[in-house]
Amino acid sequence: MNASFSERLQALNWDDITLSIHSKTSKNVTDALASDTLTLDDFMALLSPAARPFIEQMAQKAQKLTRQRFGHAVGFYVPLYLSNLCANDCTYCGFSMSNRIKRKTLNETEIINECETIRKIGFDSLLLVTGEHQSKVGMDYFRRYLPIIRQYFSSLMMEVQPLSTDEYRELKSLGLDGVMVYQETYHEPTYQLHHLKGKKQDFHWRLATPERLGQAGIDKIGLGALIGLSNSWRTDCYMVAEHLLYLQQHYWQTRYSISFPRLRPCAGGIEPASLMNDTELVQLICAFRLLAPNVELSLSTRESPYFRDHVVPLAINNVSAGSKTQPGGYADSTEELEQFTPHDNRSAAQVAQALVKSGLQPVWKDWDGYLGR
Repeated sequence: MNASFSERLQALNWDDITLSIHSKTSKNVTDALASDTLTLDDFMALLSPAARPFIEQMAQKAQKLTRQRFGHAVGFYVPLYLSNLCANDCTYCGFSMSNRIKRKTLNETEIINECETIRKIGFDSLLLVTGEHQSKVGMDYFRRYLPIIRQYFSSLMMEVQPLSTDEYRELKSLGLDGVMVYQETYHEPTYQLHHLKGKKQDFHWRLATPERLGQAGIDKIGLGALIGLSNSWRTDCYMVAEHLLYLQQHYWQTRYSISFPRLRPCAGGIEPASLMNDTELVQLICAFRLLAPNVELSLSTRESPYFRDHVVPLAINNVSAGSKTQPGGYADSTEELEQFTPHDNRSAAQVAQALVKSGLQPVWKDWDGYLGR
């Protein structure tokens, strides 16, 4: 029987990997850039401080690979927050149960209003987001409302609490295409430090979620670490790469997506334990493109308009736009319900216009039903 990724992660020593990353030399970087197929050791070099002088070369190669694999198309999606109820207490999240914010869960009428408003904007690819609350925003809620939402959109993804393999299979039968599940940090002691109450405290249950998704035949799985949560963003992001390659080997029929969320202001928020500047985020994005040329790289409205306009043309092929991070935010905006404060507050049309100006083509629709799912 194949070893799980939890077993693989336990065999990886966080401190040793951190030391290895910081020990990489200019020669290691040039060797990685000369290679057509990167190893994880090459990726480590491209993540390292030694790669800083080579970011321009990395960006040029990443852009070339992106154009070869994806043309000039950039997919558009938007998050729909269904509820900010949460049974977890996490230090970095505005939805944490200990935060004194107004709580709201959308009913059928409100969901339909949101879907109709989003469709009028032009989106046809939707990401459903909730706080993690099994009893009030769990499978019964999803069974009731997923078929309604699916009528409005050709592509439907989720970012909710981890579920079982059988539950994911059921959701797939109701129209679910993809699931985003971020480990937050792969450093277990840090993970425990920031997850104070609730089922999310179970590090290994969350870590195994992508494997359950693969077993359920979900079409797309999204991975990522919350950059700044641990004391080494480089090591956390290396672990994301380990996770990605493990999943690609074991669940090769599934598509994968990598996101790059940095800590953003929110109610009860914390200061980052490790700071990543804009240049380092460019380095990270380009390193992932060189490691995994066919994988979707996504950039959200957590980043500034200036940053997104300059980085999307390099290696990004999926973006959110016009995002509202509170339940009911499209039809009736109420900022006090937000999970976090977006940095790029432009309308979807403005983001699309900026992409066109850069020679890119915004793609609002992922696929047609007749092509199969």
